[in-house]
Amino acid sequence: MSIVNPGGLPRYCDIDAKSRKMFEEVILNKSTDGKHVERFLEFAEQVKNPPKAAAGGGAPGAAAQEEWRNGTYTERMQYGLINGIDKFIQGDVEEARLDMKVPLLIIEGPLMQGMGAVGDLFGAGKMFLPQVIKSARVMKKAVAWLLPFMEEEKRIAALENGTDPDQPKWNGTVLMATVKGDVHDIGKNIVGVVLGCNNYKVIDMGVMVPCQKILEKAIEEKVDVIGLSGLITPSLDEMVFAAESMSASGFKIPLMIGGATTSKRHTAVKIAPKYKPGVIHVLDASRSCTVVSSCLSGEKESYLEDLKEEYIEIAEEYYATLIDKKWKTLEQAQKLRPQLDWSKIPPPPKSVGNHLMQDYPLDEIIQFIDWTPFFQVYQLRGKYPNRDYPSIFNDQRVGPEAQKLFDEAQEMLQWIKEKKILKATGVIGIWPANSVGDDIEVYTDESRGEAAFKFYGLRQQLDTDTKEYWCQGDFIAPKGAGNDYIAAFAATGGLGCGEQRKMFEDKGEIDKAILLEAVADRLAEAFAELMHKRIRTTLWGFAPDENLDLNDLLKVKYQGIRPAPGYPSQPDHREKKTLWDLLEVDKLTSGALDLTESYMMLPGASVCALVFSHPEAQYFSVGQVNKDQVAAYSERRGEADVLGTERWLGSTVLGYEKR
Repeated sequence: MSIVNPGGLPRYCDIDAKSRKMFEEVILNKSTDGKHVERFLEFAEQVKNPPKAAAGGGAPGAAAQEEWRNGTYTERMQYGLINGIDKFIQGDVEEARLDMKVPLLIIEGPLMQGMGAVGDLFGAGKMFLPQVIKSARVMKKAVAWLLPFMEEEKRIAALENGTDPDQPKWNGTVLMATVKGDVHDIGKNIVGVVLGCNNYKVIDMGVMVPCQKILEKAIEEKVDVIGLSGLITPSLDEMVFAAESMSASGFKIPLMIGGATTSKRHTAVKIAPKYKPGVIHVLDASRSCTVVSSCLSGEKESYLEDLKEEYIEIAEEYYATLIDKKWKTLEQAQKLRPQLDWSKIPPPPKSVGNHLMQDYPLDEIIQFIDWTPFFQVYQLRGKYPNRDYPSIFNDQRVGPEAQKLFDEAQEMLQWIKEKKILKATGVIGIWPANSVGDDIEVYTDESRGEAAFKFYGLRQQLDTDTKEYWCQGDFIAPKGAGNDYIAAFAATGGLGCGEQRKMFEDKGEIDKAILLEAVADRLAEAFAELMHKRIRTTLWGFAPDENLDLNDLLKVKYQGIRPAPGYPSQPDHREKKTLWDLLEVDKLTSGALDLTESYMMLPGASVCALVFSHPEAQYFSVGQVNKDQVAAYSERRGEADVLGTERWLGSTVLGYEKR
């Protein structure tokens, strides 16, 4: 019995019709004459003992393997594109250039035709995103080979008549950017690859791009569609601002909205009303081509009008729910706080203060990687019961490609370790703390006098007929009930990622650039898992006998929780600044980890969290809050009005329409 690497298998549609029919007959145990088993055994014997090759013929396996190399240069280029093989592409392109004479014709002809086939296969579900990304890499290498010759043609043409030759005939031009204050762009990059593979010119402006620069570039490049991406809550407001600015500037082109925090409902309620020419929420990369194609087709008006009607219905339904919502007052919700057993306060930590974990060994971190989100980045989703790693490899549809992608990630991890491409650094802090109302006071010593730092809490307030209404501060002992503590950490697995990614991109290796980012993200999350375990078992030691494997850790079977500021249990990203200052991250890491003005961590592959030790602490979502709590929260933060809090909580958390 042998173990087969499914990542090395051909696509089903690439198996020749005769062999495919024979395999299907055996698998289904059904054929018209009932002799499918005999035929298969005969075929197996021929494979096992093939006829001897003619003298000088070489190995038959090798000849069959490279049979596609006997085709015309057009066939070879297109085969390389569809199968993601870049080994021969420069030679094939050069052969085409010598024959066709005009490099532009090669791009517009065989290369675009090949990428068109890739787009069709992807749209039909016969190719997966990792394969599309590899095809894009081959295309980039082919175009890069032709560019110097095209530039020379331009120069000659300019000397002759002062005009530039025609540019490649794109299906359309799409400008893409991650909005101001946001640093996440893996999803945007993948969308760019998919659009490029479908013959759209993509202008990628990168991350943290101010609205005005986006609009100026769109005018300069005469783009057909603008696509905005964002991950954090404040990005939603930035997208609303962009829609307003496009409307005020007289834009008429469609606006695409995408990113993890975005939703069709938010787009319909908040963004679409601000920009009448057309706003479209794009769920993921696989939908982007369909959306752009519809926006640029002859059916554009009816497509956008249908969307507009759908979004109006969604908005009306949303506003109807605001009328029907029932609320607890903040005072009522506070009276229904959970009553934890404070006799279960864990023992004091061995020492308090901050600890720098610099250049932490990657071998230890890798053991804590959760691979399931890695496959989700590439939109590889198995069906139950094969949705998650490692069972995804057993999925009939995506399993082989998932295995191949996983193997490539393992190779990259090994290369990262050997060449020290990425470094992991983090800070852990453990400090005395007590809750005061909904907030958590952190002290510098056991006298617990004046608070050195304060984490502000938001409480569940939507009336759901439950007995308890949770707030993060409920997990720390109230002042006077006992001496409690809180831990926190900030970690990155992405030091060096930006520099190496640029090297890949400069060489046209976009598949490796995206893979590097995805692996760096996994390292950061794994480092967070490792740091949390060290807090529980040694640094604080409130669970010294813990004996959990990775599967148990991912199922949150450990004691306590580690919620991140800006996420469901405390959705205000400004709380990161308090964590940052408490841990002295800037000082201890010498600026290696940074916090942007929008409270995003740099490098992008970074994680931070608070750590609560009480055995009854649990993850929860604040959900939506009402006006009285927003006012009280803003006042506790020392703000003159609620505008800052409303902006940072955003419409997903606010249970009312802000002024």
